[in-house]
Amino acid sequence: MIRPTLLLLGLAAAALAAPAAGSAQQTPPAGGEPREFSLPAARTFSLDNGMDVTLAPYGTLPKVTVQLALRTGNVNEGPDQIWLADLMGDVMMEGTTTRSGEDIAREAAEMGGQVNVSVGPDESSVAGTVLSEFAPRLVELVADVARNPSFPASEVDRLKADLVRNVSIALSQPQQMTMSKFREVMYPDHPYGRIFPTPEMIQSYTVDGVRAFYDANVGADRAHLYVSGMFDAAAVEAAIRAAFADWASGPAPVTNPPSPVSERKVWLIDRPGAVQTTIHLGLPVADPSSEDYVALQVTNSLLGGSFNSRITSNIRENKGYTYSPFSQVSTRHRDAYWVQTADVTTDVTGASLHEIFHEIDRLQAEPPAAAELEGIQNYMAGTFVLQNSTPGGIIGQLRFLNLHGLGRDYLEGFVSSVYGVTPEEVQRIANEWLDDERMIIVATGDRATIEEQVRPYGEVVVEGEHPSPGLRRE
Repeated sequence: MIRPTLLLLGLAAAALAAPAAGSAQQTPPAGGEPREFSLPAARTFSLDNGMDVTLAPYGTLPKVTVQLALRTGNVNEGPDQIWLADLMGDVMMEGTTTRSGEDIAREAAEMGGQVNVSVGPDESSVAGTVLSEFAPRLVELVADVARNPSFPASEVDRLKADLVRNVSIALSQPQQMTMSKFREVMYPDHPYGRIFPTPEMIQSYTVDGVRAFYDANVGADRAHLYVSGMFDAAAVEAAIRAAFADWASGPAPVTNPPSPVSERKVWLIDRPGAVQTTIHLGLPVADPSSEDYVALQVTNSLLGGSFNSRITSNIRENKGYTYSPFSQVSTRHRDAYWVQTADVTTDVTGASLHEIFHEIDRLQAEPPAAAELEGIQNYMAGTFVLQNSTPGGIIGQLRFLNLHGLGRDYLEGFVSSVYGVTPEEVQRIANEWLDDERMIIVATGDRATIEEQVRPYGEVVVEGEHPSPGLRRE
């Protein structure tokens, strides 16, 4: 039962909230002027052993982030070494010649933070965030983890078992299966195309093999230390020199740019009885060193890379084929590809491909309206500034610049560059880089339901079988 007093209060509140009869609906205030991102003043210097250091004071919170970026990662693995870099990173956290894994975690916690090792395609890192007063101690701890791993044999079997479990879980997920095949097709015989090891490969790894990979790929000449946040610059620099000056230079960085391929075919991975089809569709595009890269990012955001993008509006909002379609420009060193992903209802697999290609073709045929483009530019400018509002975000951008050989002007002029992209340039990018006749299509779903649906979009290659001829859509 609703009490009369509560009912009266509710009616009064509703009356106050309702607009007066006949009053005009208020127009939301216009957005503010977009602000250019300003990279904090940073000082970079090199140690005699070849290690680079960047100190970038930033913010007003009493915290500091330290990241030691190492130019090594999965790109340095051989065909029989998939995830060996990941295992190396895991074992590094298990202890040094002077600290156990528990010691590392405890000391970081005492400083108000944590330390971790991460491994990526081109770079790995030893990093942590703590209270500002402990910045010199964090530098010393990061140095110890990076320089003096003990590689305890007692932990390797457990960590290998964890990796085997992770592989098993990943390969049960259609999104991971589809992404792996997409990369395998695009990067044959290259580390970028080798995503998952077999359990047998992981089990073959030994402590000696992990140590040998470390020795061949980690050293001062491949290292760049970044410090950002609030910190005493003089004390931090002294700590850096004490902790790293006598580190051996080690191996020089090795570059291994791929030669991606892209051919219009449909790779079909059968999941009998699946109620959804997972789609990856894309091709190689301009990498961050290209003059077209920013315009490509804008084109991607308009086409499929934002919630208000054309493909999202089409197959999510209008058609209801999928819940979370998304496109992106995925980058590595001297490499990038554009990919549209979507999990669609099985019986509209072909219809979803039709609508995705329709939106690509429409953008190639006609430039977007100025108002539509401006909305995308506002979105990109706002998110860019927000992403760089923390010390970790600043370091991430500095690492991006250094990996791709870009100058500060790329970041500080990014917002202006985004707003400088014209509708005609978006159309040009769509035509020059998003050639739908060269796009790789991978579809993971119920073969019995989707094979005939995808056949109009290219030669069909079913995993484990010979290719079957496909029709070409008009």
